[in-house]
Amino acid sequence: MVPYLSVPSVPEAAALSFCMLVKNEERDLPGCLDSVRDLACELIVVDTGSTDATPDIATAYGAQVLPFAFEPVDFAAARNHAIDHARGRWILMLDADETLDPAAAPQIQALIAKNEDAGYYLERHNHASDSPISTKDFVVRLFPNLPHYRFRGRVHETISGGRLIQTSIRIQHNFVSSREIRRRKNHWYIEILKEEIAADPTDDTRLDFLAAEYHQLEMFDEATAVCEQIVRMRPKDARAHLFLGTYHLLYQHDPVRARADFLRALQLRPGYPEAASFLQQMDEQARLS
Repeated sequence: MVPYLSVPSVPEAAALSFCMLVKNEERDLPGCLDSVRDLACELIVVDTGSTDATPDIATAYGAQVLPFAFEPVDFAAARNHAIDHARGRWILMLDADETLDPAAAPQIQALIAKNEDAGYYLERHNHASDSPISTKDFVVRLFPNLPHYRFRGRVHETISGGRLIQTSIRIQHNFVSSREIRRRKNHWYIEILKEEIAADPTDDTRLDFLAAEYHQLEMFDEATAVCEQIVRMRPKDARAHLFLGTYHLLYQHDPVRARADFLRALQLRPGYPEAASFLQQMDEQARLS
């Protein structure tokens, strides 16, 4: 029996709305909702087509469940649909396989009390079912409920708005995965990213994600070609030149082009430590050969 969460009205100026997307998440959803039940004043769950008990579980927790047509696939539109229905002054957004650390509640309340026009990166600890090694990254999951904070991107959706500030607030991400599942998702995302790029060839941010998808599939020639395209579109981006240099060096075995990339990165960002380190290693290897 799922515990019922009574969700009060939202009278307070600093009320927090919890928003999420779901599809067939009956296994993980209770843990996620339990982790935020004492923090959020309302729960908004956008369901993109569940065929299991997910909507019933969310309803039992007192959530407002909003069906959402997910064709074509557009994660940003689904997330923005949840935000559009939120009444709180702040939004906290997690995925169903994520949980908020117990120590996070007072930290979030303190940030909300500051009432800044800023979004906040949370520290996500990723635990895959097929690996004993966890990884860490940072994701924007807390932000004001203001019109200029909205997601963009059909996949690998990102939020834009005001300043984005990194915090030490932790969330735990426990997901069932396997190499084959990841590869299918990589290929699925690649096709969607290609559609986005074709629809707006000027949006170079989609190319960053496309290169990453190819890299995960170990399709390094394709990833290199995308990185070359990124540099053509962002010729003054030192980081783009650094990444291209690593591909030319490590995967294309072209030290001449790699050296030019690293030198250009240093020219654009004097003292760039990663570029300087690669050049130093290349010089040392050249002396030993």
